[in-house]
Amino acid sequence: MDIERSDLLAGIGQDAIAALTQGRHGDPFAILGMHRHGMFTIVRVLMPGADAVDIIDTASGNILTTCQLVNPAGLFAAAVASKLDYCLQIRWPDAVQLTEDPYSFGPLLGELDLHLISEGTHYNLSRALGAIAMEIDGIAGVRFAVWAPNAQRVSVVGDFNSWDGRRNPMRLRAPAGVWEIFIPRLTPGERYKFEIIDANGNCLPQKADPVARASEAAPSTASIVASSTPFRWSDDAWLHSRRSRKGLEGAISVYEVHVGSWLRNLQDGNRSFDWIELSQRLVPYARDMGFTHIELLPIMEYPFGGSWGYQPLGLFAPTGRYGTPEDFAYFVDRCHEAGLGVILDWVPAHFPTDVWGLARFDGSALYEHEDPKEGFHGDWNTLIYNLGRNEVKGFLIASALEWLERYHVDGLRVDAVASMLYRDYSRNEGEWVPNQYGGRENLEAVEFLKHLNSIIHQRCPHALMIAEESTAWPGVTKPAEQGGLGFDIKWNMGWMHDSLTYMSKDPLYRRHHHDMMTFGMIYAYSERFMLPLSHDEVVHGKGSLLTKMPGDNWQKFANLRAYLAFMWGYPGKKLLFMGGEIAQPGEWQHDQSVTWDVLDQPRHARMQRLVRDLNGIYGREEALQFGDLHSQGFEWAVVDDAANSVFAMLRFPQDRSYSVLVVSNFTPVPRYDYRIGVPTEGIWIEEFNSDAHEYGGSGLVNGAIPAALSSLNGRPASLSLRLPPLSTIFIKSPR
Repeated sequence: MDIERSDLLAGIGQDAIAALTQGRHGDPFAILGMHRHGMFTIVRVLMPGADAVDIIDTASGNILTTCQLVNPAGLFAAAVASKLDYCLQIRWPDAVQLTEDPYSFGPLLGELDLHLISEGTHYNLSRALGAIAMEIDGIAGVRFAVWAPNAQRVSVVGDFNSWDGRRNPMRLRAPAGVWEIFIPRLTPGERYKFEIIDANGNCLPQKADPVARASEAAPSTASIVASSTPFRWSDDAWLHSRRSRKGLEGAISVYEVHVGSWLRNLQDGNRSFDWIELSQRLVPYARDMGFTHIELLPIMEYPFGGSWGYQPLGLFAPTGRYGTPEDFAYFVDRCHEAGLGVILDWVPAHFPTDVWGLARFDGSALYEHEDPKEGFHGDWNTLIYNLGRNEVKGFLIASALEWLERYHVDGLRVDAVASMLYRDYSRNEGEWVPNQYGGRENLEAVEFLKHLNSIIHQRCPHALMIAEESTAWPGVTKPAEQGGLGFDIKWNMGWMHDSLTYMSKDPLYRRHHHDMMTFGMIYAYSERFMLPLSHDEVVHGKGSLLTKMPGDNWQKFANLRAYLAFMWGYPGKKLLFMGGEIAQPGEWQHDQSVTWDVLDQPRHARMQRLVRDLNGIYGREEALQFGDLHSQGFEWAVVDDAANSVFAMLRFPQDRSYSVLVVSNFTPVPRYDYRIGVPTEGIWIEEFNSDAHEYGGSGLVNGAIPAALSSLNGRPASLSLRLPPLSTIFIKSPR
């Protein structure tokens, strides 16, 4: 149908044509695609660089008409029969492309989706925003959607359109501020970003998708269209057993791992192992060591390897460093098959300033605060999420649920909670903004954390929510409906600091610091605690656990054995960073492997055996579990013997049918006939002794010990023990 150029552009002003061809038009669907004008139905296509565009009849495959070039910038148009099912044949200088017209599709997201996004309650956000491979009207392609309410124009760019922002500008769904487009015939694996023009007409650096479910491996930064094919899980038995296990009441012993440095392939350029290889090596290792969970330092996509993942930008995408999202799901599946839970470190406190990330995403402070007194972390050079904004809160909660629901992980350890709770965190006077009442508490963050934990416990009742919180904020593990923050467990940073400080002292002077090992019990049941010997304690010049210990080589090992056994006997769930279980000599280096070769040396191999045996005892003795959370399960047996640096704890099961006595001697002097009052007479059996030969000790053991019916320290019976030097022993009562 031959008509004049003016008719093909009828009703469209020259300014609009210029804005469209220059990639600045905010409503491309008003011009592109099929439009009725008077007697004509017009199809307009913007294809900069194309030689010609043909309109193809979808049913027959025949060319109906060839478009006219109505603007030299690549705007083509033709008149066609109304209500035509058509596709485009685009003749490029070196190829011919056949595709449906992206501008022939109507609005994509439903009004409910848009409403929930605006309200911050769309908890399945990755099913609405991001890149979703799907079919619309029987046509396969990818739907893209992104929240950018202050943008003038948003385009999706990628290899499929030569990264040209003029080619695929998106439709704005006001007032939600969401931009969307369906691009036919795209498939998973495509690289893409968003090109955004801000409200002032500035074209921003191309942005990665905040809700991408896959990303390029660093240092590349593009998002990747993820597969929409559901992963074939085989962990039904594990998921079912989660409902019947003891949960918090049972043993929780966590092996903390940095994926990139647990084991490296020296024969292949010192590269990190991928998820498949870790499934074959890390999973059976952690299982055989008796750990109950593997906790991974953040594996959400992050730009800088030296941040260890704690400055993430892809909160919905497993980092591409170790494989595909399907590979990560496979790893989780294998963990569950081996009886191991998976905990992920998750960072909702802040994000890095990389220009291709969330920073001033649409030209405005969208995810962050505008005022740097609220929105910038000077310690980490990062931006702080604006938790007063519904869409940001919804974005973060949806991210948390993504890992728990899509990837079946068993818990999240929330990083840097203290930095979220206080507006003056690490700030000097005049560098922070008080809350509405003039206080230092971040009320928006408090509300967010309560809401986060409430939603997760509602939707994922068996998920563990763990807080890294280093202050005395009350009620961190109290339910949100009772005024608490709603976490399940809090890291006991006080115990960690005090006990490591004590252990670093020369035994000669430990008597003067005795209360550092006892003070923690004053507040031990004010929260539900985990005892963390984490990665933070073995970096930045702090040395390894082994090098923190005083004395000669024998004493260093003996001190560490005694300390780890004390930790396993002390109330609280356990966490140990990789390398600690083999007494790694040097501190952790994120770009090197754990020094597994030290296992050729007997002392290191015996330390590994000690940790394995401690996990075994902890896992089978209810007496060592009940008191983790309940004060009725713990009593001091010896608390005031500073002169000898001796501590003794009694641990009980819920029915108090027996007890386990945990005794530590933190001097290099053996003590004979050391008497301790105990609750029952009979034969007590030494279950564990860190000084045993099999652990590298001197072999001063007790075996079976009769408890005399001779009262001591208010208890009806007493034991006469041999306390080895620098040791911890576990002795079990008769039932």
